[in-house]
Amino acid sequence: MLLRTSLYSAHQKLAAKLVDFGGWEMPLHYGSQIAEHHSVRRQCGMFDVSHMTIVDVLGSGARAYLHYLLANDVDKLSGDRQALYSLMLNEAGGVIDDLMIYMIDKGFRLVVNCATRVKDLAWMEAQAGSFDVTVTERDDMAMLAIQGPEAIAKVQTVLRRHRSEHDSLMIAQLPRFGAVVLDQWHYARTGYTGEDGLEVMLPASQAEAFWWQLHEVGVAPAGLGARDTLRLEAGLNLYGHEMDEQTSPLEANLAWTIAWQPEDRNFVGRAAVTKARERGVHKKLVGVLMTERGVLRAQQSIYCGGIESPDTETSTEIGIVTSGSFSPTLGYSVGLARVDLSEAGSSISDAGEVEIRGKRKAVRFVAAGFVRNGQITID
Repeated sequence: MLLRTSLYSAHQKLAAKLVDFGGWEMPLHYGSQIAEHHSVRRQCGMFDVSHMTIVDVLGSGARAYLHYLLANDVDKLSGDRQALYSLMLNEAGGVIDDLMIYMIDKGFRLVVNCATRVKDLAWMEAQAGSFDVTVTERDDMAMLAIQGPEAIAKVQTVLRRHRSEHDSLMIAQLPRFGAVVLDQWHYARTGYTGEDGLEVMLPASQAEAFWWQLHEVGVAPAGLGARDTLRLEAGLNLYGHEMDEQTSPLEANLAWTIAWQPEDRNFVGRAAVTKARERGVHKKLVGVLMTERGVLRAQQSIYCGGIESPDTETSTEIGIVTSGSFSPTLGYSVGLARVDLSEAGSSISDAGEVEIRGKRKAVRFVAAGFVRNGQITID
């Protein structure tokens, strides 16, 4: 039987199309995925992300434990920056999961992916053995993401009406990647859409009331479909597509999430990713644009060469699409692809091809990331 969040009845009342997502019955859309996408880019929308796994790491050894467990360094967290993106690696340097880390009173809070929940919790418990630390899943909490240019103002309106002016003022003062816990409500200025906004962790018993209060002030509900096209336009990785346990973060454009300093900090996978960096990285993640008819999808083959000549036998297969979809903001298809630079002759040109249903179609290669903060970032 599929798991359900505390907002399941709200999704039913809003006539959501519900689907199996990592073992959870979640809303794909509420009628129009494209309309929901545009709401987030132009005004704001809200997502039920309570299927994500919230884990509290407490105890005198919590910091030392996370120094060892994570590739990024929790010492980067401070009073102004209380949220940090990181990877959890295996000994071979592959990605077990990507996650967010937050500072909380007496410890830290992690949010990991729902599809990897069981293996993540088992791995975290296994690594905790030599540290004075407790690892506790917070299944008593729910999580909402309110995203878009009007998100902060809308949440402030709800807080003034239903909680306090103090909470509203505190939200307005949060910088990007700032966070604050106010009476069991954890507000973080983070998200997965390329837009400004908040992710709010709160007692599950209070989540539905908050959802309807947001709905009352005009925040549109949005489902998994819009969440995926939004993150793809922003060039953000998805676990299981751009990264997994067989993929080095160096091949997923995630080297920036590895804290190489201090050199004496030993974290799981450090030796492997250090060797990989010394050998040199031959694969990279690129953005892909296709302006003719057709839709980019994961696992499609990518080629370079052969564009200026109809003789496609001169082109070379250099990789695959890892994620792809129609972009509602741009009006054509976009994707991410992992390409092998050794096959491409150490670098790739701006032009290439994708194979769709046995036919080659022209594409452009660009830096990953097409839309951020409502602005198109490509030429």
